[in-house]
Amino acid sequence: MGPQPFFPLLAPSPLMPFTYNGAPKLSGLCTLKFSAAENVLTTAATDCWASFAPYLANVVCCPQFDATLAILLGQSSKYSGELALNSTQAEYCLSDVEQILQAQGAVEELHKLCSISPLNLTKSSCPLVEVNEIERLVDSSRLLDACGKINVVSECCNRVCQNAISDAARIISLKGNSSLRVPSTTIDDCKSIVLRWMASKLDPSSMNSVLRGLSSCNINKVCPLALPDMKNVTKECGNAISNQTACCNDVESYVSHLQEQSLITTLQALNCAALLGTKLQIANVSHNVYNLCQINLKDFSLQGTSLPAIPKAPSAQTGLDVNESMFTLLIALTFLGLLI
Repeated sequence: MGPQPFFPLLAPSPLMPFTYNGAPKLSGLCTLKFSAAENVLTTAATDCWASFAPYLANVVCCPQFDATLAILLGQSSKYSGELALNSTQAEYCLSDVEQILQAQGAVEELHKLCSISPLNLTKSSCPLVEVNEIERLVDSSRLLDACGKINVVSECCNRVCQNAISDAARIISLKGNSSLRVPSTTIDDCKSIVLRWMASKLDPSSMNSVLRGLSSCNINKVCPLALPDMKNVTKECGNAISNQTACCNDVESYVSHLQEQSLITTLQALNCAALLGTKLQIANVSHNVYNLCQINLKDFSLQGTSLPAIPKAPSAQTGLDVNESMFTLLIALTFLGLLI
């Protein structure tokens, strides 16, 4: 008997318009149990709301979309016994998930925004996807103890859960044969399988928190903004600044263009500020133009605000969770040449 159609209901957030685009047009050929992750699907639709998604893609929408797919695959494995779909099923299921989310107001073609293909729902190069085989090889208790509930700040520093996932993925990729050598890409593919297995053991809400916490560790490592050519800034601000007004106008114009790219977290803003400061110094801008032109941490994100280091839904309050003095210290060190 095929899966029953799932018609999700979304309660409108008081902080954003409610959009309901009618019942989703499902293929009827996807074997995922959508009803097992109803709340997570609702969260994904909200986090990928059409008006916000392009600006929240890298910090909120796509991490939630990834988490939703992992949870759906994990929960559905309780019935199928496998943690991956074949290529045909993956095509139907990815389309159906998008249809469900779009019906609740999510952006269209979410897979393109988040660079997700049907291959991401398959086993890729991981050799094992059968739940019984994985549980025979992996220390399930250790994995769940390490990842059942995580403190994000501690996890990003100590990597207890991430290391447990990596160890389990390595065991699965070797199929229990420690003498084999496997490429890192296979281990990465097996990490996805491990996450799906965890999603079959934890309730969807708890697993969603774990996945979002783990994603925040990766999100905050880098600056997601593209830093375009800065020749105008270096021309006016390089060497001895002859016209402070012209220099600051160019700096402010440059940073305002960065704002238009995406909302970013506070830690990402710190990384972007440090990266730009380093590039400016390499280009012979030796003055601390951030202080000179009163550029602060909030100027590096859309509408002068940053998301918390652990991003939440767009309906949640945003603001700075890192003191501005940290920004001042970091920039001072950058322009002194101590962070290059």
